[in-house]
Amino acid sequence: MDGGGSSIWIVVVLIVLTALSAFFSASETAFSCANKIRLKSLANAGNRSAARALNLAEKYDLLISTILIGNNIVNILSSSLATVLFVGFFGDSGVTLSTVVMTVAILLFGEISPKTLAREHADTFAMRFAPVLSMLNFIFTPINALLGFWRRMLARVFESGDETGITEEELLTIVDEAESEGGLDEHESELIRSAIEFNDLEVQDILTPRVDVVAIEDTDTIKDIELAFRESGYSRLPVYHEQIDNIIGVLHEKEFFSNRGNFVLEKYMTPVACVTPTMKISALLRYLQKSKSHIAVVTDEYGGTSGIVTMEDILEELVGEIWDEHDEVVEDIKELPDGTHEVQCSMSLDKMMEHFEFSEESDSSTVSGWVNEKLGRIADVGDAFDYEGAHVVVTEVEGRRVQKIRITQQENTVAAEG
Repeated sequence: MDGGGSSIWIVVVLIVLTALSAFFSASETAFSCANKIRLKSLANAGNRSAARALNLAEKYDLLISTILIGNNIVNILSSSLATVLFVGFFGDSGVTLSTVVMTVAILLFGEISPKTLAREHADTFAMRFAPVLSMLNFIFTPINALLGFWRRMLARVFESGDETGITEEELLTIVDEAESEGGLDEHESELIRSAIEFNDLEVQDILTPRVDVVAIEDTDTIKDIELAFRESGYSRLPVYHEQIDNIIGVLHEKEFFSNRGNFVLEKYMTPVACVTPTMKISALLRYLQKSKSHIAVVTDEYGGTSGIVTMEDILEELVGEIWDEHDEVVEDIKELPDGTHEVQCSMSLDKMMEHFEFSEESDSSTVSGWVNEKLGRIADVGDAFDYEGAHVVVTEVEGRRVQKIRITQQENTVAAEG
């Protein structure tokens, strides 16, 4: 090697080039992991660095071209200079030594270390590197233009028919990740999940079934109506003519008690809205708002009454159960001291399946219907069956309807036997 001075300069240049390699590697990771929502929030608050970083992140294809161009230039140049340096000192064996030393140096200091740091502090790195990368974007404009043309050509040749929009499952995964990372608490994430899944629910998933409907007949006396309001605690009651399949209106308790002295049912009864069981509850919400109604009758395919659905039923799908002073608070799923679970069979089957992480689908919408479906007949107290590693026992039946079951999961069964 000619002169120690030139060798020192090559070593200095190699250190600078390795630092530049680290810069480009860190930039790639920082912008791929950066939180665009957080950057946008900071930019809207007046943070100019965040605004510049967000602008680069939104043009990621252009940015990644600049980063790759710069990274390849410095890595190739550092490898070439290192070869010159090592050949000067060690002759022909210097090529091999140069390859080994530069591979380790670039991997350790130019790739792994900076990418690890950038992943942990992605937003900070992105904002700090944004000014330099913006300048490099400008410098590499001609090369980026050629690469952009090449990308478009490849896209045409290898055109993909895949959907680019985010799916509901992907959105739910994002919410789960935000909750696990501490960005959302349990209540916030549950509310977001409910809103995402809201449009998938149908009226039949949330209705109060016909057998549970409290209604008054148009021939009932004032005392009968008063008793129905007081015992049920409801503010509105359906009114039927002769049979509950023929609901003709809705009576509000305020109208009844305010005009009890000269009460005439036909005068204070309001028209009732009728909907189908398969109507989406998002459409039902808009329909009730437009018709200024708080309750609707769900009719079956024969024109009979399947049940009723209220505005409160819809809102509970978003915010959870809403209890008032008249409601008897009942846990749908209650864990017992022995580790088993008591389940109210009027609850939604989907919610029970989700709670116990059961996977099989069913045509039934309630736990009661599911139990009869699995038994193949009308259930009776003491009937039992096994389902996906759990033992299900019917503990309470009223009429022909299952009220409660007890579920013992497999690990509890094994523990009891032990």
